[in-house]
Amino acid sequence: MAYAQTAGGVHYTFNSLADLMAKASPARSGDELAGIAASSAQQRVAAQMCLADLPLKRFLGEALVPYEIDEVTRLIFDTHDPAAFALVASLTVGELRDFLLSDEATGAVLKQLAPGLTPEMAAAVSKLMRLQDLILVARKISVVTRFRSTVGLVGRLSTRLQPNHPTDDPAGIAAAMLDGLSLGSGDAVIGINPVSDSVGHVTTLLRLIDHVRVRYAIPIQSCVLAHITTQMQAMEQGAPLDLLFQSIGGTEATNASFGVSLSLLDEAHGMARSLDRVPATPEHPYPNIMYFETGQGSSLSANAHHGVDQQTLEARAYAVARHFRPMLVNTVVGFIGPEYLFDGKQILRAGLEDHFCGKLLELPMGCDICYTNHAEADQDDMDALLTMLGAAGVNYIMGVPGADDIMLNYQSTSFHDALYLRRLLGLRPAPEFEEWLNGNAPRRLSVAAMLP
Repeated sequence: MAYAQTAGGVHYTFNSLADLMAKASPARSGDELAGIAASSAQQRVAAQMCLADLPLKRFLGEALVPYEIDEVTRLIFDTHDPAAFALVASLTVGELRDFLLSDEATGAVLKQLAPGLTPEMAAAVSKLMRLQDLILVARKISVVTRFRSTVGLVGRLSTRLQPNHPTDDPAGIAAAMLDGLSLGSGDAVIGINPVSDSVGHVTTLLRLIDHVRVRYAIPIQSCVLAHITTQMQAMEQGAPLDLLFQSIGGTEATNASFGVSLSLLDEAHGMARSLDRVPATPEHPYPNIMYFETGQGSSLSANAHHGVDQQTLEARAYAVARHFRPMLVNTVVGFIGPEYLFDGKQILRAGLEDHFCGKLLELPMGCDICYTNHAEADQDDMDALLTMLGAAGVNYIMGVPGADDIMLNYQSTSFHDALYLRRLLGLRPAPEFEEWLNGNAPRRLSVAAMLP
């Protein structure tokens, strides 16, 4: 179906809903690389005007990626909640923006609305919003998850302690863990990106984290970010796995490029739950066990975008994530490179868009506030995004020694950055972790004692 809009005396036609969404998207290099971006600022404004007048119901009648060929589309349509959608069913995209910014749209109301919104609706309304709009609405929404620590409570900011090492040397990893724990990092997860994806190697790293956790009675959870099939094999061999990790995307073909499918994720999720690493309680009958990472541009880089803009496809990845009620989700916003997000300005907006869309879809959103060294960005840009995400109520950020990941070769946020944000905004760590820091944490830690 074609869409049309006149702006500045010029008549613009958009060939499909996907074309309209792409042309309405704020400028970014990935959409230009794909050949789907607006050709001028005037065309972009025309598309945004047209999108603002579009009834939300249209997204339930026109799939951006065909239902017949894409299991992510089928998941979105088949799990949509019409009763929850009834609250906004009569609205246009522009009217949804006005509603989200109104006093009527409280956190409780938005929680009830979440199952009625599709990722495409969330992406569409974000395209009409200024940065302050993205921050203000996301701030209303609190998504709380729990394993050994509770993440996402109002007034709290957690961190992933990321002790990566270029050779996976246990002593080097232990030294980074010591540094992070000493500076109050790790309450979201201690998560290692391994150099080797072998089962034995992954198991060794999981046992290293678990040894530290048990020895010092730290209320944290572990994760080694290997491929999900490697983690499944590690579970079969008795590895002490807490959170189960996988990178995901917004189309079936993207996930296939990662070597996963919804059925495989279901199987792995069942295996991890059966470990019963954290017992269920009446207050928390369902411990959250999945950890997903996403990033704008992943579908384009896999040639799996179907002509859909990268920000909308990022939001579609969140449909996959929310199906599994994860403990953690984070957009690795600037990691893929300047081909997809060219500079600090594009990275900043993308991070706020991703956080907003994820929270609106009731996901526990964190962000790897990062850039690669060949992007037109620097640490000042990351400070701006860090501070804005803190104001927006981000659940957690990364904690990397010196903000420089020497294994993945990119720039992120440091343990000190988390301390800055906590002090600036009066935020505290997860309550269980804070209690450990104040009472049970040893006065002295040593690398030798942290090794199994």
